[in-house]
Amino acid sequence: MNPIVKDLNKETVNKELPALNPGDTVRVSVRIIEGNKERTQAFEGTIIKKRGSGVGKTITVRKTFQGVGVERVFPVFSPRIEKITVIRKGDVKRAKLYYLRERTGKATRIKEKIENKK
Repeated sequence: MNPIVKDLNKETVNKELPALNPGDTVRVSVRIIEGNKERTQAFEGTIIKKRGSGVGKTITVRKTFQGVGVERVFPVFSPRIEKITVIRKGDVKRAKLYYLRERTGKATRIKEKIENKK
């Protein structure tokens, strides 16, 4: 990798993040600019996909709002993202959860991961 790109990666990827995995339910706080005002909006849903590494790392978060599935792709290291909070850890056996797109209601539930605390 080019040393200049490596330095840029190091500069931008210094953000502290929780471990993000497909199946996790997360709340992403995003800064939104409307006119001359700025506010924070939370988007809560399930991570269905992780992609990339370094500065280009993205997560796709899906939620159902008023019976319609909504997906948003968030660049993890974007300055627009204030924080990412993991609400529930999901226990899934796949890296991409595209099958959730065809499911509705209780069929979209994901088992919660139980970790041993010793």
